[in-house]
Amino acid sequence: MCDRIGCMHFFPKLSEMDFSGVAAVPSRRGFLKGAAAASTIAMAAGPGVFMGGPAHAAAGIKSTHGSGFCNLNIFLAHSRQYAKAAGTELIFINTPTSAEMVTFLGMGQVDVGLMPYTSFMALYDKGAPVKIVAGGGVEGCAIVARPGLDTPEKLKGKTLGTFQMDTLEVMPYDYLKKHKISFKDVKVRYMGNTPEAVEAFKAGAIDWICTIEPYASALVADVKGAVMLTDGIDLYGKGYTDCVLAARSSLIKDNPAGLKAIIKSMMQAQLDAETQTEAVLKELVGKYYKTSMENAKIAQGKQPAVVDARSQTDFILQRTDSVVEMGYIKKKPGRDAIDWTMLEAVIKENPDLYGKLKYKSA
Repeated sequence: MCDRIGCMHFFPKLSEMDFSGVAAVPSRRGFLKGAAAASTIAMAAGPGVFMGGPAHAAAGIKSTHGSGFCNLNIFLAHSRQYAKAAGTELIFINTPTSAEMVTFLGMGQVDVGLMPYTSFMALYDKGAPVKIVAGGGVEGCAIVARPGLDTPEKLKGKTLGTFQMDTLEVMPYDYLKKHKISFKDVKVRYMGNTPEAVEAFKAGAIDWICTIEPYASALVADVKGAVMLTDGIDLYGKGYTDCVLAARSSLIKDNPAGLKAIIKSMMQAQLDAETQTEAVLKELVGKYYKTSMENAKIAQGKQPAVVDARSQTDFILQRTDSVVEMGYIKKKPGRDAIDWTMLEAVIKENPDLYGKLKYKSA
């Protein structure tokens, strides 16, 4: 892990990234840079990916993903391969560490990725040909502090564990700003991955943490006296977006049928999760989620995966105000960063499926 105290650019500035080659890109799990990237991409993607043109030129559509419950729909869509009925296989490219998931999309080594919207904005600001095409998960981000740190003022001088250029860094920034406390008044430790951050909190190596479900609820349950300072709803309102499904512009242009098949499969997965919760969690816990069934049930209720994120368009674009203030992107992205056309086509073509969903755009 890496430490940062007061400096907004400990890692390379986004302006130094170059999508024409191997470059550093921020993500929930860290950064990938230099020559190490070449070997990790080769291991994860296998032979032929560099030379084969667009990722979707091979059989199926390749995707990266995160680890939280915002990924539930894409996990279940992968486990059950719903899109195969339409002739499309969903192929997961499991990166050696989670640091590379955003990089892979920016470099064109995968077609789609389920990621924090802030990480997407970093790619978009740099000029990567990517678009937000559907939703991932809503809510489920939380700030948890160690015993006794039960007010914002007590966080001054304390060490936060988070991930750079992530919704999990923007939330603490917004939380402190709401309470008129500067982000420079706290110490920040950038973690390598979520399990590392969770263990650091349990061991007392960090004082407060911004994390996702199911880890937030588990920490409150497992660390005696730990307090959840916010679940984000008081900051952002109910149904706020955390992660989104982003796609390469080339996929939208060259293989719209394949992309629609993936979105439809995620929509079917959402319905299954809403109507067959226990069976779905039994299928995913252990295989995709390293947590207990008890924690999974709590997390699924606190971070539902929602494909139709159209109602969150303004929220996603407005939240980038903080990302600009933090110095991560040069300017706010415009409405053209988001393309709901494939999502809307799926909804129009599948009214019965869409109509059965519990969570959808207002």
